[in-house]
This record gives sequence, C-alpha cells and structure tokens, in this order.
Amino acid sequence: MLKSGDTLVITRLDRLARSIRDLLGIIDTLKASGATIKALDDTWLDTGSAHGQLILTIMGALAEFERQMIRSRTEEGIKRAKAKGTVFGRKHVLDHGQKRRIAERFASGEPMAALAKDYRCAVGTIWNVLNKGDQLP
Repeated sequence: MLKSGDTLVITRLDRLARSIRDLLGIIDTLKASGATIKALDDTWLDTGSAHGQLILTIMGALAEFERQMIRSRTEEGIKRAKAKGTVFGRKHVLDHGQKRRIAERFASGEPMAALAKDYRCAVGTIWNVLNKGDQLP
C-alpha cells in the first residue's frame, strides 16, 4: 500500500523482520515502491539515505547473529538440564494411581463430570487421562 514518497514508521528494527533475508526483502520492496523506513526507538534508522541503508544492513546482520547466539545458548542449556534429569513442562495434576482409578471408575459407568468434581480438576483433564494411553501406568 505504500507509494513513492511514503515513510513506513516502525518502533524498532527487530519488530520489522525476523531475519536479515526478510529485512533485505522488505527493504527492496519498499525501495521499489519509492517508500522509506524510519524507526522511533532507533534514530539511526532512516533508509532515505545511502548511509542509513548501510547502517540498517549492518544492524540487521548483527541482530540476526545475536538471535542465533541466543538460540544456540538456549539449546545448550536445555541439553545440560535434560542430562541432569530436569523434567520440563507443567507438573501433572493427577498421579498414576489417581489416573488408574479414574480409568476404572469411568469404565464402570461414572460420568466424566463426576470424576472431575471428585478429583478437583477439569473435565478436559479427565478426558486427557482417558484418551492418552501413555499417561496411564
């Protein structure tokens, strides 16, 4: 929708694109339409000049590098935590014995709503216990 002479105003560069490839594609599209970009928080960002375009490309590359480093460190941390035996995710509302009793009571004809009330959980939790065989011992 941008036309020649229009300016796309953004808050920060990292809100415009997820990767340098996306960023450069957006810049090329805007350049072809004759529009420019200005950022409110990144005052150096102004693609109306050659200098601004150079800075934008460099900062975009640095931002992508930073995201890759964060992702790499996060993956390493997760691997170390798993190696130590850390269990990820929410704690289970029901233990194995409760799950087994729920399955038995449901098989004998009790409704899910009554089971949910007795075990103080949502009907969806009962549904998951009954439909996910991996949760039953």
